[in-house]
Amino acid sequence: MNAQTERGEEGRARMPADVDAPDKVLYGLTFRQLAILAVAALAFYGAWRALHQLVPMPVLVGAGVLFGGCVFGVAVGRRDGLPLDAWLLAAVRHSRAPRALSTTDTTSRLPDWVQAPTSKVMLPAPLKLPADAIDDGGEIRLHGGRAAMVAASNVNLALRTADEQAALIDAFGRWLNSLSTPTQIVVSAQPVDLHSAARTLSRVVDDLPHPALADAAADHARFLDDLAKRRDPLRRQVLIVTRTSPGERGEHAARRRAENTVRALSGLGVTTRTLDGAAVTAAIAAAADPYRPPRPGGLATPDAVITSPAPRQPHRPGRSRQS
Repeated sequence: MNAQTERGEEGRARMPADVDAPDKVLYGLTFRQLAILAVAALAFYGAWRALHQLVPMPVLVGAGVLFGGCVFGVAVGRRDGLPLDAWLLAAVRHSRAPRALSTTDTTSRLPDWVQAPTSKVMLPAPLKLPADAIDDGGEIRLHGGRAAMVAASNVNLALRTADEQAALIDAFGRWLNSLSTPTQIVVSAQPVDLHSAARTLSRVVDDLPHPALADAAADHARFLDDLAKRRDPLRRQVLIVTRTSPGERGEHAARRRAENTVRALSGLGVTTRTLDGAAVTAAIAAAADPYRPPRPGGLATPDAVITSPAPRQPHRPGRSRQS
């Protein structure tokens, strides 16, 4: 990272890429890895004391070498960005977890419309989500707190001068230092539907007041349609999730934290806005399935009451009487 010194000279400071990396305790190993190796050594020592008079020595040595190699590989190995022991524990939990989940509790009492199975058929397990509800203001009710979302644009530091870069980094650092609760910054790339934009532009071509403007709009619509066919356009979305502390009181505490984030990031030249209930629901749905096309009517919040209009009675013309 480059920064400006007081004399106007450009200085360079090296920052670690992984600030959450555990500390090395001994021989380049962390405390977690040393604990795994120590437990394995104690287990092998106990097996040696119990079996050294019953099992031949070459068999014990071979088993010890094989066991030690496996334990060392589990202790120092990594897969998918996780330690191998944590990855194996997650694999065991996943294999023992139920395959079918339901939002209703099927363990206590079955609904009246469900026929109890007579054979050994596993019923769906209750689905426990981290979020309970989303209100109209955009606050997400969690277990033990609330959260809110802020949508923000990005800033290109490469197009700024050294003084502007230092000022932006300083403002961003002040916002990070002001955080007292867990905050998540999610940067994702989502597909852009240019076909719908081209169709919308083509429909308004005939209503434009000047022929030259209509020709330019039609040409731009053809360009968008051709670009959508030749390329896979993406847009970058930045979401900031602010949470309340477990003991924090206040009905709209998460909303206030989101508004403070909007004011703090406004000095970076970033366009920010606090999302309401409908926008938060759409953002969560897009995160779960980013390649699903958006619905024209939007998505209702989880706690919204959905009603349908009353069915219209067919019009029956009255019979005319003949005199």
